[in-house]
Amino acid sequence: MLIGYMRPYQNDIQCKQQQDILIKTQCETFILEEHATAKNRVKLVEMIDNLDSGDKIVVTKLFALADSTRHLMELLEVIEAKGAFIWSIFEDIDTSHRPKHTLSDMVKHLVTFQSDMISEKTKQGLHEAKQKGVTSGRPKKPDENVQRAIQMYQSKNYSLDEIKRETGISKSTLYRYMES
Repeated sequence: MLIGYMRPYQNDIQCKQQQDILIKTQCETFILEEHATAKNRVKLVEMIDNLDSGDKIVVTKLFALADSTRHLMELLEVIEAKGAFIWSIFEDIDTSHRPKHTLSDMVKHLVTFQSDMISEKTKQGLHEAKQKGVTSGRPKKPDENVQRAIQMYQSKNYSLDEIKRETGISKSTLYRYMES
């Protein structure tokens, strides 16, 4: 049986992109995880527990299935022990076929997987911070310091080092504010 597995992530919160791709693979069953977090992946556990020999889990990316390289390895061991398989469409990995990838292909896919994990965790963290009202990036300099630095510079009585010492405004920041 082909089992399509999806879980939400920042670029596909409703799993629409994953669903569109998995529908084309003619999966007989679709499993949708209710959340993107690594903990309490109830649907994943249920799916693994109910696997029969010959079943194949289909995912768009390895990232949708596992939360880390270690987690992926643990899942592979359990799935293989049950006589089942994984097909990851994006990486073109199908464990039901003899390996057609070279070692460099496999390492490349693992690097992509790890990169996807880091990217997703970063996006999720930024999203959560934004929800809490936290702004990202370098904090802006107070306007009064910038104005004071510009006035000092335009007076031609101060060197750039003196301006920086007194206001905390660097040369590049001063020039950037004067250009705008």
